[in-house]
Amino acid sequence: MKQTKTIHEAYAIAKERYAALGIDTEQAIGKLQDIHLSLHCWQADDVQGFESAGDLSGGIQATGNYPGKARNVEELRSDIIKAKSLIPGTHRLNLHEIYGEFGGKKVDRNEVEPKHFEGWMQWAAENGMKLDFNSTSFSHPLSGNLTLANPDEAIRKFWIEHTQRCRAIADEMGRRQGDPCIMNIWIHDGAKDFTVNRLKYRQIYNDSLNEIFSVRREYMKDCLEPKLFGIGLESFTVGSSDFYWAYCSKHNVIPTLDTGHYHPTENVYDKVSSLLIFCPELMLHVSRPVRWDSDHVTLMDDATVELMKEIVYADATDRVHIGLDYFDGAINRIGAYLIGARSTQKSMLQALLSPVRAIRKYEEEDKGFQKLTLLEMAKTLPWNAVWEEFCVRNDVPVGEDCIAEVEAYEKEVLSKR
Repeated sequence: MKQTKTIHEAYAIAKERYAALGIDTEQAIGKLQDIHLSLHCWQADDVQGFESAGDLSGGIQATGNYPGKARNVEELRSDIIKAKSLIPGTHRLNLHEIYGEFGGKKVDRNEVEPKHFEGWMQWAAENGMKLDFNSTSFSHPLSGNLTLANPDEAIRKFWIEHTQRCRAIADEMGRRQGDPCIMNIWIHDGAKDFTVNRLKYRQIYNDSLNEIFSVRREYMKDCLEPKLFGIGLESFTVGSSDFYWAYCSKHNVIPTLDTGHYHPTENVYDKVSSLLIFCPELMLHVSRPVRWDSDHVTLMDDATVELMKEIVYADATDRVHIGLDYFDGAINRIGAYLIGARSTQKSMLQALLSPVRAIRKYEEEDKGFQKLTLLEMAKTLPWNAVWEEFCVRNDVPVGEDCIAEVEAYEKEVLSKR
């Protein structure tokens, strides 16, 4: 690990530089410490889960065959604990329904209960991680092209029951952990080619959601996640952004913004302020699309930095939940956790260290030159010295020191799978 003394000295200089701009680095560190990412369990096993050994379907595809993916719940938990130990701060764990503990028995998705996640709830409490949850509509014989928007009443009722049961599980998780469980609903429903029944499918889906949400749950929060298209369902998506945003604003539901679910030229950050006016909170699923929704590991790129800045500019860090959502099987999966989580945190730290008040004042005074000067200058301020101080205080490796930690875990654990 880099010498702690050198890191402290660099931080002292950075602290003084930021203070000259009216920025309190200690306050920024405190806010970052209080931002808890929701780590996604499916990065460790390429979205397989423990329900069956079937292939992925329903618009989902994981790529890469790097050795060492988790094969059971014990290995998955081991990987998450290792990743958690290398990421500064305290964080949550996001589970999909297919990651329940079913005891080797066939438990269909309309039969799942809180007892199938009892082990997860106990484990989370023991390891200081709160849980979030997702219903799972893909990779099932009844998935097809349509689930909750299916005109076939039997299929639709199956998925309604599944989603209702997932809400009950999330509610129990929230009750047990003393903090609301954020439950996300994403369905792949759509059509590969042109359809004339768009209104019909959306009316059916609207009815399904109304039935699902008719049961009030006290200890969980509902989220709806739109998508531009799914693999094999490219021409029509029932759960589009406009459908969900209208539904969320009308019914006080949290919209989810997945950074991979929009056209490559769209700026996801521009949607934050609009949605916060009409919706109580936001959920983010942060990934990195490459030409399409490819779910590459999140980096500290312009898109991620600007997204975090928009949250800070809107004074909304207490209204936005941040989760990771990528599944890269092409590299060491523990390393993927670290890169994505740390890059998201670094992006948020840059935002928290931005001279927002001064920039906002120049903008209100219509001083464009001055505003742009500060915006550009902020990019090269010594934020990394603050980041390394944050890592030291959380007793995690700094910079490239994490490489040796991940390599050692790969040699001792992953290579033996």
